[in-house]
Amino acid sequence: MNLTDIKTFGELKKTGYKSRGIKEELRENLLEKIKKKETVFKGVHGYEHSVIPELERAILSKHNINLLGLRGQAKTRLARLMVQLLDEYIPVVEGSEINDDPFHPISRFAKELIAEKGDETPISWLHRDERFSEKLATPDVTVADLIGDVDPIKAANLKLSYADDRVIHFGMIPRANRCIFVINELPDLQARIQVALFNILQEGDIQIRGFKLRMPLDLQFIFTANPEDYTNRGSIVTPLKDRIGSQILTHYPTSIEIAKTITEQEANLEAEQKNHVKVPELAKDLLEQISFEARESEYVDIKSGISARMSITAFQNLLSTAERRALQNGDENTILRFGDFMGVIPSITGKVELLYEGEQEGAAFVAQQLIENSVKTIFPQLFPKIEKLQKENEENPYDEITAWFFESSGVELADNLTEKEYKKTLDEIEPLRNLVEKYQPDLSENERYFVMEFALWGLAAFNKLSKHRFNEGLQFRDLYGSYINNL
Repeated sequence: MNLTDIKTFGELKKTGYKSRGIKEELRENLLEKIKKKETVFKGVHGYEHSVIPELERAILSKHNINLLGLRGQAKTRLARLMVQLLDEYIPVVEGSEINDDPFHPISRFAKELIAEKGDETPISWLHRDERFSEKLATPDVTVADLIGDVDPIKAANLKLSYADDRVIHFGMIPRANRCIFVINELPDLQARIQVALFNILQEGDIQIRGFKLRMPLDLQFIFTANPEDYTNRGSIVTPLKDRIGSQILTHYPTSIEIAKTITEQEANLEAEQKNHVKVPELAKDLLEQISFEARESEYVDIKSGISARMSITAFQNLLSTAERRALQNGDENTILRFGDFMGVIPSITGKVELLYEGEQEGAAFVAQQLIENSVKTIFPQLFPKIEKLQKENEENPYDEITAWFFESSGVELADNLTEKEYKKTLDEIEPLRNLVEKYQPDLSENERYFVMEFALWGLAAFNKLSKHRFNEGLQFRDLYGSYINNL
C-alpha cells in the first residue's frame, strides 16, 4: 500500500509514520545521499569544491541560508535544487491553509478539526515539487503580502468580530509552512519588512495587526543577495543578518571549460541548429573568453557582474546568425564563421553595465572591443606570439602573409558569401593556409577555415593588418597601404 492511498489520520498512525521538521528532513535525506555518494546539486558546474560543500554543511547544521553573489551565479538554481532533498510526499490536514502536520497542528482550523474528528480527520498528500515558494523582494512588498492581514470580507461573511483570530488572512510565509521559502534580492526589501521576519526566523511567532499568534512555523529560508545592492539599493539589516545561520559566497566559472559546459547545458538549442551548423571548439572558447574579458575590462562596471546568461544568449545568437546566412544562400549545412560573431553584439550590449568611459565610447564599440580582446588572448595559444618590437633580420612567421597583403588589394569577406565562395576567398591567401597547416596541422577541413579567418582577426588585432567593417562584411588589407589610402 502506498502512503498516498491513506486518507485519514487514524490510518496514518497505524503505519508508524513519523513526521519530521523540514530542517531535519533536509539534513537526514542529505546524509543518506552523501553516504550513497549521490550527486545532490545536478546541473551546477564549477561549485564542486567551493559553494556546494559549504551549502551541504549549512543544511547539515540546519541553518537558514543567504546566498551572496553577483547576477547569473546560479543562486536561485541552487535553492530550487534543494527541493530534491525533501521527502517525495508529506501528509497535511485536508483543507488547511498552512499545510498543517496532523501530528503537530498549529492553526486553529486544524486543531479544531482534529479535536472534532480524531482519527477520522481527513488528510491529503503534498508533493515535494509543491513545497517551494519564491518571492522577489521589491520595494512595494508589504507585511500583509509576506505575513498576513485582517480580512474584512472574511469577518463580514463569518459574522466575526475583528478581535477573533479567524478573520486573519495568511500571507505567503505562513502558507509556505513546511516548505522551502526563497526571498530573492533581500537587500531590496524595505528595512521595516525585514524587521517583520525577525521573530519568524528565531521564535516562529507571527504578529498580524495586534494578533500575536504562537505559530511555530516550520520553514527553510533561503535568501539571495547581490553585493552591489548593499550600496546601490539597500542592505540587510544587522539583526536579520544575525539570524541567518550561513552566508555562502557564490562565484563565476573559474575556467573556460566549466563556462563552456554551462553554456551548452543552458542554451537549449533547436535540434535543427545543432545538425545544420557545425561549431568549431575554438569558436566556443572565444565566446566564453568574451565574458572573461568583460570582467577585466576598463569600460565595464565589474561590480554589477557579467552574468552567465551573456554567454548563453550570445551562443544562441551566434548559431542563429550562421543559420540565417545558410538559409539565405540555400546551403543546407554550414560551418560557423568568425564573421558570425558580429551577430552576438546585441547579446553583449544588453548584458553589461558600462562605466563612464564605456558610455562615452558606446555599447557597440565596447562589445567589439571585448571580441577583439578575446582574439588577442587566445591567438598566442595557437600561433607564435607577436612581439611589439622585432629584432632586425629575425625571422617572422607572419612576414609572408603581410607581404601577400602588401602586394594585393586585400580581401573582402562579405557576410552573405556562400560556402564555396567563402572557402575560395580564404584559399587564395596561400601564406595564411600554410601558417595554419604548420601550427595547427590536426584540424578538420571545416575547422581549418574558421581558424584561417581567426588568424586574420588576430593579425589585425596585433596591428599586422588593417580590418575595416563595411555594410556587407569585413575587409582585410595591408596596414600601411590602408593608412596611406585614408590619408
